Amino acid sequence: QKLSPDVLTLVHLPYLSREQLSSSWFTALDKAGVTVRIDPIERKDLPQWIAKRLVQQGQGVPAGEEGIRLLNFFADRVEGNLLAAHQEVQKLALLYPAETLTFEQVESAVLNVARYDVFKLSDALLQGQAERTLRMLAGLQAEGEGAVLVHWALAEDVRALWRARMGLDQGKPMPLVLRENRIWGTKERLFTQLLPRISLPKIQALLHSAHICDGIIKGIAHPDWPTDPWHALRYWVATLLTTLK
Repeated sequence: QKLSPDVLTLVHLPYLSREQLSSSWFTALDKAGVTVRIDPIERKDLPQWIAKRLVQQGQGVPAGEEGIRLLNFFADRVEGNLLAAHQEVQKLALLYPAETLTFEQVESAVLNVARYDVFKLSDALLQGQAERTLRMLAGLQAEGEGAVLVHWALAEDVRALWRARMGLDQGKPMPLVLRENRIWGTKERLFTQLLPRISLPKIQALLHSAHICDGIIKGIAHPDWPTDPWHALRYWVATLLTTLK
């Protein structure tokens, strides 16, 4: 309310829950300026996003299973890079204007332009999406991401699970536990689903394996684990997927 009219102030926020959108601080911001909401396109929504844009330029995909397979292939190639997805859709308009696309046409035209996000990897793992998780892990390695950062992001989730499970075992309600551990947005829904079915001893075992994996990444070998950091990460991720499913 007291900002100078000569200064343009931008407030960039992550995903906000319904409770956060109705909070006093957000309401004050909203009244003081203009709010533009741009929600991220999650992986599950990406095939439909692509299909709608193909329709807008007079194209389509085959009906039934073949069309679903085509759109999922397209989404796998461009996941994590929405700008590239838009560009690939436009390229298809130039190559095959106003027609129903075949899988072969899309396969030959669409580049592997994925830009994987380590935090999206974490979400995929918590959802138990084994194939997608392992593909993203391989993509992060191919793009030169540091094994240390990948391990840190996943280990942070395991530590958050441990703290939250401890809170529940102490009799605290789920909403309070999540709020105390700053678990919001997509993670809030995933943790709500995971926590009731995973015990504290299982999470402690995951913490122990996280410690071993961290040592390997930093050059400390373990007799029962691969010595290569990325091989060790894949081994640990497989353990996480098995335990959290």
